[in-house]
Amino acid sequence: MSPLYMAVLTSVLGGLLLHNGGEMVEGANVKVDGNISKIEDATYFRVYYGNTFKVIKNDLDGKSYLLIQSNSKMAAKTKYCTPRIKSFVIPLANFSLDVSYFPVSFFELLGLMPSLKGITSERIASPCLLKLYNEGQLQMLNKSEPQQFSQFTAHFLSYNTNQQTQSCNYVTFVPIGEDTPLQRAEWIKYLGVFANVETRANEIYAAVKSNYMCLVNSAASKKLKPIVAWMEFTDGAWSFTKDAYKLKYIEDAGGENLDESVNSLTYNISSLEDLEQLHAILCTVDVLIDGTLIPDPIGYNSTLFLQNLNIEDQSCFSFLSHDSVWRHDKRLSTDLALDWFDGAISQPQLVLADLIEILFPTGSYTTTYFRNLLKGEAATSLGLENCNRDTFTAMEPTMVTCT
Repeated sequence: MSPLYMAVLTSVLGGLLLHNGGEMVEGANVKVDGNISKIEDATYFRVYYGNTFKVIKNDLDGKSYLLIQSNSKMAAKTKYCTPRIKSFVIPLANFSLDVSYFPVSFFELLGLMPSLKGITSERIASPCLLKLYNEGQLQMLNKSEPQQFSQFTAHFLSYNTNQQTQSCNYVTFVPIGEDTPLQRAEWIKYLGVFANVETRANEIYAAVKSNYMCLVNSAASKKLKPIVAWMEFTDGAWSFTKDAYKLKYIEDAGGENLDESVNSLTYNISSLEDLEQLHAILCTVDVLIDGTLIPDPIGYNSTLFLQNLNIEDQSCFSFLSHDSVWRHDKRLSTDLALDWFDGAISQPQLVLADLIEILFPTGSYTTTYFRNLLKGEAATSLGLENCNRDTFTAMEPTMVTCT
C-alpha cells in the first residue's frame, strides 16, 4: 500500500478507527445498536466500523469504500473519488445495476428492491425484477451511455471496467471471485453494509451456512464416493472444470473429483489420440456434469452431447448406463438468463442439495438447478408469473430439510 494512499485513508478516517499493532480492527467503535457484520468465510473483502462511518476494503477491485452515515456531520463535508478510495452517503437513497451475470437475489434477500431504480438489460433471471420492470418501476439504462448512471447514488456491477476509476458512484460486487460456495454467499454482508441492514444480512448468511453445513455432514456419512466429471465443450475440445467452487461442491456433496493432472488438460475430439485418452478417463466416471455454455440451453439435448463426445461403444460408461448426465441450466428466464449466475450464488444450500440427490439418488427430492440430460428433463422457464410475492418485500431463503 503506497504512503500516499495511507495518508489519504488516515485523513478520511480522522483517527476514529482503533488500531492493534498498526492494523485496523474489524468492528472497532461499534455503533450502539450493534448492527454490524463480521466476516467469517469470505476472503476478498473486510468491513471496518467507526462511530459514524464504515469502510469496506475490496481486495478484488483494489478499492476502499468509505460509507458515511447520512445523519453525521461528515456526510456533508467529505467526498472522495480517487483510484483507491470512493465515498458514499448511506443508507443509499437509490441505486442501479448492471445486471449482466449479476446476482440480483442478494438484493431481494435483503429487501432492497424498493431502492433499485435502474437496470441495464431485460435479460435477467429474477421473475420479481422482471415484474418490477414491466410495472414501470425501473428505468432501462444504456450501457454505452454511462453518464446515465450518475443520477443514482450508486451503480453496482459485477466486473471491473476502464470507466470505473472515472465513475465516482460505481461499486463492484464480485462474489464470483471467491473460491468456495459459502465464501460467495457471504457477500450478502457486503451489500448489507451499504444499506445499514447488517442484522438482516447476518441472519440470512447464518441460516444459509447452517443449512449448507448440515447437508455437508449428512453427505459425509456416505461410505461410497462417486467419481464426478464436471466438463465443458469449447471450440471442438473437452476440458474438465478448474473452478474451485465447483470442485468444492462435489467434495461437500460426498463425491470425488478427478485428479488434478486430468483437470489441467484439454481433449480435442478431432484427435484420435485425445479422444481415446478422454474415453479412457470417462470409463472411470460415475456422474457427469456437462457445463457447456451455449446460447440456447433449451435446444441442447442428449443427442448433441453424445455427438460432441463421439462415443460409439457405450458399454464402459457407467454415467450413461445409469442415466447420470446433468446440466446446471434447469432454471432460466424467457430471455435465457441462467439463474445459476444469480440465485445459485446467494443460496448454495440448494445447489448442494441437488448434487447430493444426483450422487446418492433417493427419487424423493426434486432438483432446483440441475436437470437430467439423458432423461430428457426440460429447463424451467421463469417468467413474471413465477413471482409469487410482493416485489417490495424481502425474499426468504429456501431451507432444505436436513437432519
